[in-house]
Amino acid sequence: MLLKTRAILVLVVGAAMGLSLSFGGGLLANRQLPNEEALAREQARLLAEVMDRVKRDFVEPVDDSALLESAIRGMVSDLDAHSEYLDADEYRDVRTSTTGTYTGVGIEISQADGIITVITPIAGSPAARADIRSGDQIIAIDGVSIEPAKLRDTVGRMRGKPGSRINITVLRDGAAIVHEMRREIIRVASVHHEILGPSYGYVRVSQFNDTTARELGRAIDALQDQEGGMLDGLILDLRNNPGGVLDAAVDVSDLFLDAGLIVTANGRTPDAQFERSAHRGDVLDGGELIVLVNKGSASASEIVAGALQDHGRAAVVGTATFGKGLVQTVMPLSKGRAIKLTTSRYYTPSGASIHGAGITPDVYVKESPGYPDLSLTGAVDRENDAQLLGAIERLQRRRVMHSNAQ
Repeated sequence: MLLKTRAILVLVVGAAMGLSLSFGGGLLANRQLPNEEALAREQARLLAEVMDRVKRDFVEPVDDSALLESAIRGMVSDLDAHSEYLDADEYRDVRTSTTGTYTGVGIEISQADGIITVITPIAGSPAARADIRSGDQIIAIDGVSIEPAKLRDTVGRMRGKPGSRINITVLRDGAAIVHEMRREIIRVASVHHEILGPSYGYVRVSQFNDTTARELGRAIDALQDQEGGMLDGLILDLRNNPGGVLDAAVDVSDLFLDAGLIVTANGRTPDAQFERSAHRGDVLDGGELIVLVNKGSASASEIVAGALQDHGRAAVVGTATFGKGLVQTVMPLSKGRAIKLTTSRYYTPSGASIHGAGITPDVYVKESPGYPDLSLTGAVDRENDAQLLGAIERLQRRRVMHSNAQ
């Protein structure tokens, strides 16, 4: 065995031992060291043995750093579908995406049971224009089959220089469909707004980033200025919104609530156990509120829908949401790297976990084919979008009921 390889293996053994001791839940203090230490030594020995075999016998030479990085990626990604190791470039992309600007085709995906599924295309993105839809299963990129277990690799293959071509093959209703598009700098305006009628407003939130709550507040102010006073009702459209920054979801919920829990989270560490509550001040001053959701509404969208529904602040209209009730924390490492780790499960104010189940709407309305319109400039369609029509009808009914109650 080469001297360099020996050094790497010693480092791996030492790292494995260090991890077992640091994550062992106070093994030294609890005097449980003998059995745990023996197990840690055995596992570290196995890791060193496998690395040695790969170094010696794999058909092509393997770089030490690449081999170690693969081992780290596998260790983290095998935890669940959402945890991953991020190299310096990937970590930079994650930090950039929270600002609402990044390079790619504009698509949110998830991996579960060996299948890579589209959560939603981002409004106005190449993926949305190419008619990629929520629920599509990605099976190939540029004609090359993807590896379902490698979500990060799939994301990486969709990245590239702005203007470069890419073909994404999806499986929809048993048929393979190839979508051709060009990569772009995705600058997502996360909020679109317009007036529906006298004193009725509409806002669509396409994702949750660092500026979303501020954008939404300004949009509602603009609608109220346009109507010359407070709105009687508002439709908050979260359809095909894949989520994003948790604090943005909390701030958006807080815009419409005067008090009470917004979300709680439970994890193993003190930092992973928290709750967020509303502050006094409702931007609608009690005006009627409807939240539109569908199967593409995930994560942060579900926090907002669940909080407003549990407090009776809004009626939720549409179909059941995606059902992602896990919190990921991005933890910086050395040399610009990081890990994104699932650290908590979050719960709505009523204590319900929606992971795997989603938010059940108060009023079920099936989607119309081709809706919602995902173009950034597309106006709402009050004739063909059945879910929007259902929301408008519910909004008008609630307003009449509220007026009669007074």
